[in-house]
Amino acid sequence: METSSDEEEVHTFVQVISEKYNPENFPYGQGLGVVVLPSPPGSPVKDRLFLPSILVLNDCGINKAGDRSDIATFCAHVVELDLSYNQLNDWGEICTIVSNVPHLDFLNLSMNPLSGVELEPSMAEVFSRVRRLVLINTHVSWDTVHTLTQNTPELEELFLCLNGYSAVSQSQTSCPSLRLLQITDNQLQEWTEVRKFGLMYPSLRTLVLANNSVACVGDTQETLQRLFPNLRSINLSNSGLSKWDDIERLNFFPKLQEVKVKGIPLLQPYTTHERHSLLLAQLPSVVVLNGGAVSDGEREDAERFFIRYYQDCPEQELPMRYHVLVSRYGQLAPLAEVDLSPRSTLVDVRWGERVEAVSLRLEQTVGDLKKHLKALLQLPTNGIRLFYINREMCSVLGPEELKCGYRALHSYSIRDGDEILVVPKVKSRCSSSDL
Repeated sequence: METSSDEEEVHTFVQVISEKYNPENFPYGQGLGVVVLPSPPGSPVKDRLFLPSILVLNDCGINKAGDRSDIATFCAHVVELDLSYNQLNDWGEICTIVSNVPHLDFLNLSMNPLSGVELEPSMAEVFSRVRRLVLINTHVSWDTVHTLTQNTPELEELFLCLNGYSAVSQSQTSCPSLRLLQITDNQLQEWTEVRKFGLMYPSLRTLVLANNSVACVGDTQETLQRLFPNLRSINLSNSGLSKWDDIERLNFFPKLQEVKVKGIPLLQPYTTHERHSLLLAQLPSVVVLNGGAVSDGEREDAERFFIRYYQDCPEQELPMRYHVLVSRYGQLAPLAEVDLSPRSTLVDVRWGERVEAVSLRLEQTVGDLKKHLKALLQLPTNGIRLFYINREMCSVLGPEELKCGYRALHSYSIRDGDEILVVPKVKSRCSSSDL
């Protein structure tokens, strides 16, 4: 009875390197590093391989490590290793690989099936050199995460997206080196879970929580200052924030400079301009909002808009920020309303003995008008000339030819009752006095 090839087939880390980086694929020696191996007879490893210091082996079907000595020889100079989209489901195999990459700084294990597979603390020391660790969509347990962070004293960046977390299991040992935590696209809802990150990662500077249903920012100013003393950037886009109080509480993070809050329920009723201005006015220390740098002029415009937006509200409904801004700018007069809707006017269009009343859109150009009149009045296609006649000033000014095809009609100050004269183009030049 035949067994399934998928069940029996083994793809080792060593075999994949040998196949991907053998000399036949690099005939001109284009690798960033050259590894020379005195391979024994029958070894799957080629005698000479060209390996870069950044090793990308994603989606190669790797499920085993292979020979330790071969890995050590191959990877003596490797600093970044991408093993995403493979079939590694045994931390022992992963540790065999990592332990033989002495200068490993970046490790990506995303999309490997690690759910329910625990990392033994006694094996975790091999990760001690890793500074950036990516565990996206691995569904690793919090116990394994804590084992890793407790054994990576220089870990600065940790990526835990798409792992199905609805709660955070708090570690009793902090990871003071961590600067960036990206935990997007999970199922976190309560701020009581989010606040645990401050306890576990006291030096955290960037917290990316996008695409979680976090409903509020639920701590006091004193608590947020204590939990997140170094946080400079927070991303709460597509979260469940629905109150301006939560935006105001972002000011309680003592060093916060960058905020992203796109796609939250709170902002849905507002226009794009209102969203940006009201947010910016509420966040005086933020210098980057929703990915864009904030200029001094932009901030002042937003703060003035904020005052005018709220100045007619009852006193009990005014946000605290309103009084701060009024003390700076004073009470502001409402902006004059300017009608920017497209204007039109009714003119007489004369073509020989024929006169038609035509409504003109004044934002269109002379070229647009010519096309419109040719179609409307079925004028000849061999060319026409247009002249504008101001009824009130025609005795003084005479007809004015509309020559510039790109010029807007409103620039001629055309009014109701004026006239557009249409004449055919002829080869000889004629002046307006001949008309």
